[in-house]
Amino acid sequence: MAAVTAQQAQDWLIEKIAHRLGVDPGEVSPEVYFDELDLDSTEALILAGEMENWLGFELNTTALWYHPTVKDLAAYIAEECAQRAAAT
Repeated sequence: MAAVTAQQAQDWLIEKIAHRLGVDPGEVSPEVYFDELDLDSTEALILAGEMENWLGFELNTTALWYHPTVKDLAAYIAEECAQRAAAT
């Protein structure tokens, strides 16, 4: 898989979160903390599964803890993708 950029990851996350919340993607700030979003645990697990399918690998379970905003998680995803692409 080609490496995902931070911008691509951010756009993907915002689109999926907006869909789950039933709002326009423009209403989801990349600076908002995940715990401030009105996602229940089931929706969060579904989102994590969709993200893993999209990326082709499983994210560390602590990823959201250490990267608590859309922007931070997107940067982490880009780093992980770049490392995995370099390792292949």
